[in-house]
Amino acid sequence: MRPLRACLGAAAAVGLAAAGTTALVAGNASGATTALDNRWYAAAPYLMPLDNDPPDPAAIMDASGLKAFQLAFILAPNGGGCSPTWGGTAAVSSDTAVQSVIDRIRAKGGDVSVSIGGYGGTKLGQTCSDAASTAAAYQQVITKYGLHAIDFDLEEPEYENSAAIKNEIGAAKILQQNNPGLYVSVTTAGTADGTGWFGKQMLLEAKSQGFTPNNFSIMPFDGGFNGAASQTGALTNFNSILQSTFGWDQATAYAHEGFSGMNGRSDTGEYFTQADFQTVLDYATSHHMDRFTFWSLNRDRQCTPADNGGRTSGTCSSVAQNSRDFATYSVKFAGATPPTSTPTPTPTPPGTSCKPAWSSTAVYTNGNEVSYNQHNWKAKWWTQNETPGASEWGPWQDEGAC
Repeated sequence: MRPLRACLGAAAAVGLAAAGTTALVAGNASGATTALDNRWYAAAPYLMPLDNDPPDPAAIMDASGLKAFQLAFILAPNGGGCSPTWGGTAAVSSDTAVQSVIDRIRAKGGDVSVSIGGYGGTKLGQTCSDAASTAAAYQQVITKYGLHAIDFDLEEPEYENSAAIKNEIGAAKILQQNNPGLYVSVTTAGTADGTGWFGKQMLLEAKSQGFTPNNFSIMPFDGGFNGAASQTGALTNFNSILQSTFGWDQATAYAHEGFSGMNGRSDTGEYFTQADFQTVLDYATSHHMDRFTFWSLNRDRQCTPADNGGRTSGTCSSVAQNSRDFATYSVKFAGATPPTSTPTPTPTPPGTSCKPAWSSTAVYTNGNEVSYNQHNWKAKWWTQNETPGASEWGPWQDEGAC
C-alpha cells in the first residue's frame, strides 16, 4: 500500500479499555445515552471528520437514511507519547471539533463508532508500554464521546510489529470486559487467500489471549483485486481461516466475519462500482456476515475533471455516481430502506479508445500500451504478469481513462 493510503485506506477495528477502569459506554457531554442496534454499527461507513473535505453528516443522513458513522482515525501523538489524538495532531482531551460532529449526528437520531489506527501514522500500541496503558488511552476516547462501538484498523506498519499487536489485542480484551455491550470490530488487510501472514498472526494473537470481537473484517482491495467476484472469493477463503484458527464451524465463522471495501477507484487503480457493492452485499447478507462497511463517505461523490483527472482521490470516487450512492448499501445491510434516489448517471464515453487488453501471460517492454480497468497503461520497462496499477514504483504508467 502507498503513502496515499494514509488518507485513503480503509481502517480496522478493535475495542479497548483499561484494567480497573469503570465501564462508561453510555452518556457524554451531549447527553447521548441510547445505543443503536448493533447492525447499524456493523454498517457504519468510514468518515474523516477533520480531513479530506468532510461532507455534512446530517445531509448524508437525510439523503441516504444512514444512521451510523465510523470516525477515523485515533493515533498516538506525532511527537510520541501514550495519549489519544485525531490523526496524530489533535488531542482528544481538548477536542471540540469532532465532538460537534458527533453531537450533530446524535441530534438526528444517529450515532458513531471511532476507528483506531489506519494505514500509516504511529499507533498507540506502538508507543504505550503495555496492554493496560494502551487500553487506558483508548478508554479516554470511549469516555469522552460516550461510545457504544469502537473499531481497530490493524494494518501496516503496525501489524508487522508483534509487540504492538500484542498491546492492541490485549487492550481490546480489557475494553471489552470493562465496557459491557461495547461493539468491537477488528479490521486488517485482505488478500486473495483471505488475509496475509501478518493478518493470520494477528488472529493467532487474539486466540492466544482468548479475545473474540464482534467480528474480524478484511479489506479486499489494493491487492490485485478485480471486481466483486475476487472480493467474495477472498471472503470465502477468510472464512476458512477463521474456522481453522478458532475451531468454529462455517456459520459461526461467518457470524464473526466482516467486509470493509473501497468505493470507486482504489489506491492501486482497481475499480469497484455500485454493481460490485451490490454483489458483495448479497454475499454478506446471504451468509449472515456481521459487518459491511467501506472507505469512505468522504469519497462518496462523483469527481469533476478538476478533482483528480481520473486518479484515486480522497474526496471523490472516480466512478460515475450520484452523491451518497455507496452509503445506501450500508443502509440496506443495516436492514433499512434508503430513500428513493435518481438513477446513477451514465459515464460520458471517453474520448480515447482502449488499447489491447492486458494479458498476464504476455511479455511487455518499454513503450508497449495496454488497457486494464477502463484505463490505458504504458510499460516503463520489461514486465510480465504484473497487473497494471497506479504505483509510482511499478512497471506501468497510467495514461488515463479510455
